[in-house]
Amino acid sequence: MGGWRDNLVNSPEDIGAILRECRRIAVLGIKTEAQRDRPAFYVPEYMARAGYDIVPVPVYSPDATEILGRPVYRRLADVPRPVDMVNVFRLSHDIPPHVPDILSSLPKVVWIQTGIRNDAVAEALARAGIKVVQDR
Repeated sequence: MGGWRDNLVNSPEDIGAILRECRRIAVLGIKTEAQRDRPAFYVPEYMARAGYDIVPVPVYSPDATEILGRPVYRRLADVPRPVDMVNVFRLSHDIPPHVPDILSSLPKVVWIQTGIRNDAVAEALARAGIKVVQDR
């Protein structure tokens, strides 16, 4: 392999390194407290309790101004840098329109959640020098 494919992360060791190194995580598609039974809420909530700095970027909930006690941003481009990781809670077919916004935030890593894959998006991000974890 080599080149951009090196940015497609699969090994437990590389995933562990990402979890140790990434501290500030923008969560694209985060849900509100009203939807606390959804993974897009309880996973970021757990991450916040574990000490990660969570930046909420909901796709819906236009009236939400705060999630998990943190201010909401409507676009990744508006999140103050640095952004270590963008954690994506979107269906695979809903991710492509977010790619320009993801790229604008200059994350080191994009993590696409369990059960979600979009190989074309992963390749585009990897070619831009971003490490990508999918379906984890």
